[in-house]
Amino acid sequence: MISQRLANILADSFTKILIPGLTMTIPLTVLSFSFALIIAVIVALIQYAKIPVLKDLARFYIWIIRGTPILVQLYMLFYGLPSLGIILNPFPAAVIVFSINEGAYAAETMRSALESIPKGQIEAGYCTGLSYLQIIRRIVLPQAFRTAFPPLSNSLIALVKETSLAANITVVEMFMTTQRIVARTYEPLALYCEVGLIYLFFSTVLTKLQAAGEKRLNRAGY
Repeated sequence: MISQRLANILADSFTKILIPGLTMTIPLTVLSFSFALIIAVIVALIQYAKIPVLKDLARFYIWIIRGTPILVQLYMLFYGLPSLGIILNPFPAAVIVFSINEGAYAAETMRSALESIPKGQIEAGYCTGLSYLQIIRRIVLPQAFRTAFPPLSNSLIALVKETSLAANITVVEMFMTTQRIVARTYEPLALYCEVGLIYLFFSTVLTKLQAAGEKRLNRAGY
């Protein structure tokens, strides 16, 4: 049975945890994922077009980012760069790291989606008088995004949970807020379960939106 004291702590902490979730965790996720998509499309298109030198740089970027832990990347940017005279505030630093990290994974998703488009469609685009850039914008990318939509949505859901790592560079998001309450109340199990349920709620909402988005794409015939 939950004691009255614990029930009061959970009731009092719920809003204190939820508010940073809405004002810090969600904005951090949305900004990071938006920038990551931009990075992903650029890097994927470079590989798809097989641009000399830039393709090798793109592969190197993906290799480095996917081969190192995101926590190490956070520490290098936030705690390492000050030794070079570069000081970043916690939130922008987190956005940069999450964007670059997620961009590498999303770039591979987009690359595979681009390569799944039949080459005949590009040839057909040339036959209609479209330029290469017009073919990419009007024919290739719309179909690639439809193919990539489910895995990219999964990446977004994963990113919501990964933002908890931002607590390690003093971003006051949901997890750090919970840690502070735990330090004051000495109720780690209940409070970490509570924040876990809030993360679960956010992920469930995104899962529902993902399903709705897939149905809409299927109805639109993209």
